Amino acid sequence: MVATTAEQPFTVAKIPVSSWNFAIRVWLMIILALFVSFWLQLESPTTSALTVAVLAEPTRGQSLDKAGFRLLATVIGVTASIAITGLFSQTRDLMLAAFAVWLGICVFASRLLDGYRAYAAVLSGYTVALIAIQQIDHPQHVFESGMARGAAIAVGILSMAVVNALTFGPRRQPRLAAQLAAIRRRVREYASPASRNSTDPTTFLALLREIVALRPEIDSLALESSSGSVRSAAARGASVSLVAELHTARIKGDAGSETSPWVTRELLRRDDEVRQDLAALRSARWPPRVWRAPLHRSYAIAVESGLRATAWFAIASTLYVLAGWPAASISLSFVAMVAGLGSTTPNPRGFTAIGLVGTPILAVSTGILEFAILNGADAFPLLAIALAPITIVGALLLTSKNLVLWGFGRLSLNYTMVMLAPSNPQTYNPQSFLFTVLFIAAAMALLFAAQTLIPPVSEEKRRTRLLGEARRDLQKQRYPNAEAPEEATYRDASRIGQFLAAGGAQDSRALAEMLSCFDQSAMLRVCDAKLTQLADGPLVALASEARAAMVERNAPALRAIAQRLLEMAVGNDSIAADAAACLALTANMVEQGSGVVLTQEGA
Repeated sequence: MVATTAEQPFTVAKIPVSSWNFAIRVWLMIILALFVSFWLQLESPTTSALTVAVLAEPTRGQSLDKAGFRLLATVIGVTASIAITGLFSQTRDLMLAAFAVWLGICVFASRLLDGYRAYAAVLSGYTVALIAIQQIDHPQHVFESGMARGAAIAVGILSMAVVNALTFGPRRQPRLAAQLAAIRRRVREYASPASRNSTDPTTFLALLREIVALRPEIDSLALESSSGSVRSAAARGASVSLVAELHTARIKGDAGSETSPWVTRELLRRDDEVRQDLAALRSARWPPRVWRAPLHRSYAIAVESGLRATAWFAIASTLYVLAGWPAASISLSFVAMVAGLGSTTPNPRGFTAIGLVGTPILAVSTGILEFAILNGADAFPLLAIALAPITIVGALLLTSKNLVLWGFGRLSLNYTMVMLAPSNPQTYNPQSFLFTVLFIAAAMALLFAAQTLIPPVSEEKRRTRLLGEARRDLQKQRYPNAEAPEEATYRDASRIGQFLAAGGAQDSRALAEMLSCFDQSAMLRVCDAKLTQLADGPLVALASEARAAMVERNAPALRAIAQRLLEMAVGNDSIAADAAACLALTANMVEQGSGVVLTQEGA
């Protein structure tokens, strides 16, 4: 073991000890799931092991959160299987068509969600393939197969919970609190007068993307402990407040001498809100404000993704029907599963390519495990020991930040269990093993070909859609707005995160317009909130004029109204002064935004 500095974790073979701890826990979970399944003589012990492989997450909260969504998705999938089978049991072609549509609907839903909710959506889709499609020749067994799958999944989840409890599986909350505190320090550095990054969007975008990426992990805190819901609300509030503080720090460079004092006060206020939320997170008490962290949903991208998933499965099923290949239903199940899981990644075709390349590698390693190492053994301890290397390595890859290694690790855990198909007693049938490998390889090749013929939604199209939605949202923004400005700004920040995930950092001109829309929308909402505070005073008429100018994006009118607000303010009316400063700064941003649009059109 290598001792490192305080900033570096302890490592074994240059791999953090926390990763080794996670990998060993995954191995123990799989072994326990198989042992209980064998003891209960379940019909599908492989499904129990697969459940652990799919639910493998570094912390207790994440595992339980994912497990809950897996149970929910399984119930939905089994229900859909029974419904589709009942309606189309006598017409195989219509059943395949119905499932293709169902898969597209589930992929559509997954594109509107994130984290484990997106996973649950696609699981609801390919569960039908694992139950109804595999029983396409025996529709009377669909209910029985669904119940057996549900029992096996329950065993896998319970095994995971038991191992996490006995081995004191780590909690995400301490690290998340430290991570949010570190982001707060970096935001303050970004906002400091000595910072040279205030005019450089690179630092701003890196911080924004890091904040919004924590959204699924924050949600998983709710199941981590008895105080999980409170901590989740506090962490969510800190995240939303950090986005608001980061935006205030960004506009500080655009503030003139008249508006700079207001921006400074606003920045201090935002930072104090973050501090309060972080204190609530550490002490497990409700934060002063309970924010939502809404996610931007692009329905256009979701529809296109769903239609493509439907087309991919339709192409695969049509070819299998025309070929008349026996037992093709197993291969079709893998087409549905990989197409669904790939839709939750930034690059669906890349995910399929990893499966296509990784299948022969995993086939060789699993074949060595089954026919060279086990070689006819039927003692459970030997199976447990033999599974250790391949499951631990796969789990270690899951902790990698490299998407290729992560994807290979995820597939290796799943495919190894499918190819090995542990049973009691273990069957050693080379022909069955080769057929399973062939089915998986054929599914990967066919899906990759379908995705080449009908490519996934391209990054360029996704960026164009997101930018168009940002423009429309800015134009349609009306006042007064019932939604909290901080929550709406967080939603816009999540859209920027999606834009960057689609390669937006390389599209400088589109990125500049996206940021301009973000800045204007955020400032217009803040102005609306300030003007709302003038609703009951003598300045209500002027506030109405200001809102009209905001709708028209009339920068000269906004400046004139700001000046009149200062002149009409009674005494030391800080509310009127703040509204005036906000309007003046918004006028600057509207003019800058118009310049950005003109530059884009000229280009």
